[in-house]
Amino acid sequence: MPTHEQVIDALRPVEDPELHRSIVDLGMVRDVTISPEGNVAVLIALTVAGCPLRNEIQNRVGGAIAPLPGVTGHTLEFTVMTDQEREAVRAMLGGGHSHGAPAGQAHGHAEGKAVPFNQPGNKTRPLLISSGKGGVGKSSVTVNLAVALAGQGYKVGIVDADIYGYSIPRMLGTDRDPVVIDDMLIPPANHGVSCISIGYFVPEGQAIIWRGPMLHKALEQFLADVFWDEPDFLLIDMPPGTGDIALSLSQYLPRAEVYVVTTPQPAAQKVAALSAAMAAKVNLPVKGIIENMSWFTGDDGKRYEIFGAGGGQELADDLGVPLLGRLPLVPELREGGDNGTPIVLAHPDSEVAQAFQEIARRIATELKPKKIFSSALKVT
Repeated sequence: MPTHEQVIDALRPVEDPELHRSIVDLGMVRDVTISPEGNVAVLIALTVAGCPLRNEIQNRVGGAIAPLPGVTGHTLEFTVMTDQEREAVRAMLGGGHSHGAPAGQAHGHAEGKAVPFNQPGNKTRPLLISSGKGGVGKSSVTVNLAVALAGQGYKVGIVDADIYGYSIPRMLGTDRDPVVIDDMLIPPANHGVSCISIGYFVPEGQAIIWRGPMLHKALEQFLADVFWDEPDFLLIDMPPGTGDIALSLSQYLPRAEVYVVTTPQPAAQKVAALSAAMAAKVNLPVKGIIENMSWFTGDDGKRYEIFGAGGGQELADDLGVPLLGRLPLVPELREGGDNGTPIVLAHPDSEVAQAFQEIARRIATELKPKKIFSSALKVT
């Protein structure tokens, strides 16, 4: 018959699927009872009532207990943490609050909240996926690039900063709302990518009509009040143009890297150059260009350059940065955005999926910053 200590040891490797910490360390295992017949009863305290991943926790706990010698069966019961217990969990995770930083102490702080990506030693690389105009497939590029990076073994998050035209939740297939633990938001995740978006907080079909200060506050919450758990990459799906959001993000993420998405035609290339000009004005480096909708391959096997040719390379040459990749126009890319299964997963051997994988590899390796100083505000 297993001992109490053996059951606890078996449960210690079991992680909460949202917080990615041991359920034992989080204080979720409340009671373990072992009957003389070998049945193990476990009481689990969920962080919130109606936990969306309760079944997953149940399966993980059962899978850890069942193999123990002498176990003839197991039963699970659930309770819910108190407000004080949730506060303790938030404090353990170190997320969602200002960590005592006074307002205005350093660049990237607002109203006393510290953006974790600006803290000394933080390893996250913020990637601003930008464009000068809408309709160039920037959000599709963001999602597929994020999923490609996750597939290469990196921890990845997305901030949907396109407040007026949010689309990332649908494209990523995240159909559940964030969980709130003591004012800390736990972002939904799918395909190995966590995501936060204003789309989780407004009724479907409702337009966002905000002025600059409200946009600024929303972005602050997305960065400071969300438990990101220090991802390797945080991709920011930027709104088109060079308005309030772009300016706010340059203040919140002073060591971000900018990647500009354009299409081949000269008109789009010239407008995309404005995003690069904006980045230069706020001292953010443009690290590369991604050309989307470069060609369409017909049933005859011939490539048709529907939107012209050369715009991406010309923009890259003008800025002195690499053209990281050219993405063909394919229906499957649009379909993946509509059904929540990005093309890098739905058609991994396709030409466009392979292009995304190569762009992700180049960003992760070739364009990796040589050194991140202890001061989070200086990068070389």
